[in-house]
Amino acid sequence: MLIQRAISIQQLYRTNLRSLEFTGQWLDAIGCPEPSGAWIIWGNSGNGKTRFALQLAKYLATLGRKVAYDSLEEGVSLSLRNAIEDCNIQEVSRRFVLLDKEPVTELMDRLAKKKSPDVVIIDSIQYTGLTYSDYRTLRSRFRTKLFILVSHAEGSQPAGRVARSIRFDANVKIWVEGFQAFAASRYGGGEPYMIWDEGAFKLTHPKTIDNE
Repeated sequence: MLIQRAISIQQLYRTNLRSLEFTGQWLDAIGCPEPSGAWIIWGNSGNGKTRFALQLAKYLATLGRKVAYDSLEEGVSLSLRNAIEDCNIQEVSRRFVLLDKEPVTELMDRLAKKKSPDVVIIDSIQYTGLTYSDYRTLRSRFRTKLFILVSHAEGSQPAGRVARSIRFDANVKIWVEGFQAFAASRYGGGEPYMIWDEGAFKLTHPKTIDNE
């Protein structure tokens, strides 16, 4: 049986394609993205990846999205708790769930249930054990979900073949450096997003050590 894949321009315009109504810094950085698909965030250690991912999680929750943050790398830890407190995640606690190193197989079981999270942040790709084919399967099975994957970096690129392949596929690609996020988005934006003013200042104005 032949599957009808071609559509007219008129059909395209009549298709109800939803978007998330971002405002402020988020609109300037990313535009108004679709509520599903895949994003990637990457950067070197100590530059603000986790803080940015948590700020993004909180913002998405304020827009009514239910967010799961799968901390595969750190799990429940003091540093993660401090970051969650700094980002005031408690303000959206009803729409945010922290997963303690939940394997992707168990995460998929969770997503298959009714009223499962709309957004899944996975930190980080390098701890998932996923191949690129596994990632494509995950996206295909859960087409209505938004997957945001955090990655280590090698220089200025995501670390490893899988992460680099995901970068090419992702709708929004976000490089984090010096507590600023720089997004390349299919939805507009393009302005730098300031993650943490004090952290950025400290990186650009290191303390002078007086040896006298």
